[in-house]
Amino acid sequence: MNINSIQMVDLQWQYKRFKPEINRAVLSVIEKGNYINGPEVNIFAQELSDYLGVGYVVPCANGTDAIQLALMALNLKPGDEVITTCFSFFASAEAIALLGLVPVFADVDLLTYNIDPSAIEPLITSKTKCILPVHLFGQASNMAEIIDLAEKYNLYVVEDVAQSLGGSFCINGKTLKLGTIGNIGCTSFFPTKNLGCFGDGGALFTNDQTLAQRLKMFASHGSVKQYHHDLIGINSRLDTIQAAVLRVKLKYLDQLITLRQRIANYYSNKLKKINEIITPGWQMGANHTYNQFTIRVLNNKRDSLQNYLREKGIKSRIYYPVPLNKQKAIENIFKENSQCPRADTLCREALSLPIYPGLKKQEVEFITDTIKTYFTK
Repeated sequence: MNINSIQMVDLQWQYKRFKPEINRAVLSVIEKGNYINGPEVNIFAQELSDYLGVGYVVPCANGTDAIQLALMALNLKPGDEVITTCFSFFASAEAIALLGLVPVFADVDLLTYNIDPSAIEPLITSKTKCILPVHLFGQASNMAEIIDLAEKYNLYVVEDVAQSLGGSFCINGKTLKLGTIGNIGCTSFFPTKNLGCFGDGGALFTNDQTLAQRLKMFASHGSVKQYHHDLIGINSRLDTIQAAVLRVKLKYLDQLITLRQRIANYYSNKLKKINEIITPGWQMGANHTYNQFTIRVLNNKRDSLQNYLREKGIKSRIYYPVPLNKQKAIENIFKENSQCPRADTLCREALSLPIYPGLKKQEVEFITDTIKTYFTK
């Protein structure tokens, strides 16, 4: 088969798939001229609220803003500690540090790549106010144990669901969408996400009316009534055009996740037979959405495998090469020099393979055949 190049994600695929609907939605906004806070923003918020089964959705400009707004709404004070994972994108630690809070990094579970609840409790102090789990790569954190810890120590829980929107977790016999289990959920609509727009975008979710009101105020310069400002906030809006795009794509989110899961199942079945590869684990009671399909490559062969794939025209990515507790930008901010040896292992071994709903069967077969060839050559 002649395959010249396989991308990590084809952002044009979804546009082509839903082109007529998206074009109508975008042109409608342009024709009306309601570019900022147009009616599509509130309609999308209600539709997403219905999909998630949550009381309130507050749109914002991006996923990083969402985390910052969540922490602002909880009225945390400089010096308060927030426990989060040390293996994730920098945004979670950045938002904590920007507010003068102290990020405290817990190690991860090597099966799911998510924060290990057993690593959280030893880090809790009198200054701890919040746990911030990141549902990484589409996989749910163990929310049952995290909620138990939060209730035991009277802590807030802010869920980062940027990579896992549409996923779920069964807690106390009830299946809930990720982002709706803690006090506040945060997401990103970055184009590569499960639900992505054509630019930047984000949202927050909560069942608490008071928190929802505070989130809206903080996202709008601390204001409820125009030109009357009760709080020091920020300017964080979801553009109307992006809301219109998201309204179209939300209707198909579950279908697109199913396509991701089918590709992931094929990967897992083919690659689990290779001794030097560990395929992604599965959190009990959870629905993995596979925003990324991330394997572990053993025996220091990760970089060599990535180079081999590149030579064959297959793109792959390393998420993430440096754990958060070793990032230079915050090395003097967080509490102590946290040791996260399992995160260090993932930084050496993790490799993400192409996965998006439009990835063709022949391409997935070519990727797995190429990987098998690498380990048998």
